[in-house]
Amino acid sequence: MSNFFIILAAGINKRLNSRIPKPYIKVNNKELIQYSIDTANSVRNINKIVIVYNDKHKKFLKNKNFNKCLKVIGGKSRAESVFNALKIIKKYKCQNVLIHDAARPNVSAQLINNVLSTLKKNKTAIPVLKIMDTIKIKKKNKINNINRDLLYSTQTPQGFNYDYIYKLNSNFFDEKITDDSSLFINNNKKIKFINGDENNNKITTTTDVKMLNNKKQKKIKYGIGFDIHRLVPKRKLYLGGIKIPFELGTLGHSDGDPVLHAITDSVLGACQMGDIGEKFSDKNKKFKNIKSTIILSKIINDINSKNYSINNIDINIITQKPKIKKYKYKMINKIAKICRISSSQINIKGKTTEKLGIIGKEKAIACEVITSVIKND
Repeated sequence: MSNFFIILAAGINKRLNSRIPKPYIKVNNKELIQYSIDTANSVRNINKIVIVYNDKHKKFLKNKNFNKCLKVIGGKSRAESVFNALKIIKKYKCQNVLIHDAARPNVSAQLINNVLSTLKKNKTAIPVLKIMDTIKIKKKNKINNINRDLLYSTQTPQGFNYDYIYKLNSNFFDEKITDDSSLFINNNKKIKFINGDENNNKITTTTDVKMLNNKKQKKIKYGIGFDIHRLVPKRKLYLGGIKIPFELGTLGHSDGDPVLHAITDSVLGACQMGDIGEKFSDKNKKFKNIKSTIILSKIINDINSKNYSINNIDINIITQKPKIKKYKYKMINKIAKICRISSSQINIKGKTTEKLGIIGKEKAIACEVITSVIKND
């Protein structure tokens, strides 16, 4: 199954009154659009992210965090931007498409998974919230109350069977629609409502930006990880998920990768979910020689299911030999893939002990890690 996540970022954002286009405003030193990208990346069943951008905003796309995303030039209207993206991804044999507004940076992995789950048995999945305020309507000089029990607000991401929405856009394109479910409603097509998320609010004004900044600042948590393994003959050496050519390897119940083990512990610590020994005991035979990439991948799945996503990883690899400089970027790319984050969110530093102790005598390799995570409620 191929699931594409389209992020619409081509609007001109008149109401925000900002020199910087809304998707690229930084909140807690991170662009609004990056929050949606990171959350979508954390969902295992999202195969590709598509950014629909305004051609006048090209300079903002130079951010290397967007390199792995497919980029599409938007149109004059929201509807045209969506259709541009749908036409571009047609050649990829997409099965489901989720369409999301960059102005909703609080989207959670749970909501995305709920949309995907609903699409297994339905052609649409539209998140909605019941209106809680009392609503009135004024026609000429007459004011009437509206029954709020009949009112819903729609959110994004809205999910669709790709062939279904592509055909509907091809036959009944309407540039005036403001969300994709409206196209279905206007043409008497059935849609499936699911529960939205109260935190998945839209950023419209500078006040919204300030509130988001306060919220994001409160939700960053930190964890520390440390691991050390002896270097012995007749063992392979794995660091950061890649095999390093060296005459010695690390001794361990698993493949003995101290970097991935330290990352795993730091992630678990940040999320207050125990430690690697509790989850992958060296007393359990089924974990004998298990790859550390599998261990970390399992933990990433677990934290994503609880709406945690990784914000930053800082790594110290402590070894006299081998020198890790030439392997550093391969390790970063491997770790980024496992953790479903951008390589720009990872830093690796090589350290020695100035030939002191068992590490200095080339008898062991250690690693220490600090990881920050964000909790998306």
